[in-house]
Amino acid sequence: MNYYVKEYIKRGLIFSGLGPVVAGIVYMIIEKSGIDLKLTGTEVLLAIISTYVMAFVQAGASTFNAIESWGKAKALFVQMSSIYVVYICGYLINRWIPFDWIIILIFTISFIVCYLIVWFTVYFIVRKETKKLNEKLEERQKEI
Repeated sequence: MNYYVKEYIKRGLIFSGLGPVVAGIVYMIIEKSGIDLKLTGTEVLLAIISTYVMAFVQAGASTFNAIESWGKAKALFVQMSSIYVVYICGYLINRWIPFDWIIILIFTISFIVCYLIVWFTVYFIVRKETKKLNEKLEERQKEI
């Protein structure tokens, strides 16, 4: 099996268990907010399964950034697209957002903006830290 496929599955399995925990926390917050929320067993099971899948895909998608033959733009687009598809499907299936094109457009724009903010923040932090490490390595090389 391809290294990246194994890595995707490994990362997905490691973090996917957090998805249902997040669903439970969200439902607890809704309850504590005083909103009368009545869920059927099917709705709870659907939320657990869909959040598991969302967490699996999101964690696994981090593998795309490790594929050295892909450029940053391709890795970013594939990662963002895969996460977006699983999120929009999960949100619609669970009826966390209504199937309304305006709402879906707002969700899409919000998702893209938030995703890019997080991605570029992480990118610049890693870039800065990499530069510091390289400078330290150069200093050590000079000492030797």
